[in-house]
Amino acid sequence: MLSLPAWQCPEWTLNASQVNTSSPEFTEEWQKRIRELQGAIMVASCVQMLVGFSGLIGFLMRFIGPLTIAPTISLVALPLFDSAGSDAGIHWGISSLTIFLIVLFSQYLKNVAVPVPVFGGGKCHTSKFHLFQVFPVLLALCISWLFCFVLTVTNTLPSAPTAYGFLARTDTKGSVLSQAPWFRFPYPGQWGLPTVSLAGVFGIIAGVIASMVESVGDYYACARLVGAPPPPKHALNRGIGIEGLGCLLAGAWGTGNGTTSYSENVGALGITRFCTSSCMRALPFWPRLERHGKGDVGTSQLTLCSQSASGECPWNAIETRM
Repeated sequence: MLSLPAWQCPEWTLNASQVNTSSPEFTEEWQKRIRELQGAIMVASCVQMLVGFSGLIGFLMRFIGPLTIAPTISLVALPLFDSAGSDAGIHWGISSLTIFLIVLFSQYLKNVAVPVPVFGGGKCHTSKFHLFQVFPVLLALCISWLFCFVLTVTNTLPSAPTAYGFLARTDTKGSVLSQAPWFRFPYPGQWGLPTVSLAGVFGIIAGVIASMVESVGDYYACARLVGAPPPPKHALNRGIGIEGLGCLLAGAWGTGNGTTSYSENVGALGITRFCTSSCMRALPFWPRLERHGKGDVGTSQLTLCSQSASGECPWNAIETRM
């Protein structure tokens, strides 16, 4: 929606290093775009809640399968390559370092246990912790930032705003922290009264439809990764409806985006396997109802299964019948 000519950013706002972000003119330029997004998101979220809470998504599950979900998720992710390339192109050396560290930590060092100090039982001792498996992305980002900080302090990175690699410096946006208030309480309508346009609403509805299909795939993928049974239709309806409610609240508060399940986060489960770490017992389940005959109340079976980092179950599954 914001790629339309009416919402193109003015030329004088394109160079972030030369813009006074606290000026009233600049504030109005981004707030009017947020208000347009607010109205479109709030209207489109009502459509999503209707689809979810009415049970329509459960009915449509007969038409939604792998051949529907896979192309949809691929099409949703394809436009991100342009933004990823532009951001990584700020300094390809730093970007390559970050990618290398993420791959190194998540694929080659994931089974390396790091001794960490633990306090328990009234004394301090060390315990083995799969640090690289749980925090591969966070560690890579921290190390890359520290590397950029060293290059900034030593003036290795260029100090001219127009030079290549200037935005890789860690002091280019230092004023953002110094000017930001210590405490701020967001509230609905904080950017002004939301505006609604037909083009904006239909554009966001198209995104909502793709988001619902993607969410269904995320639910099934998440259940498969944690060893839970496939989610039933009523769980899908609830999930889509709650996502629509989250979008409505996000639109009212003016976050500029909706809320949805994120395929990248589901993929992070496969990388970190944090939800099935051997140091905890997860409870990822949907109750499964077992009926024995007409008029029987039936039983609901819950399964607790803990897996090691390699995917094996060191303990037997515990079944609880109620």
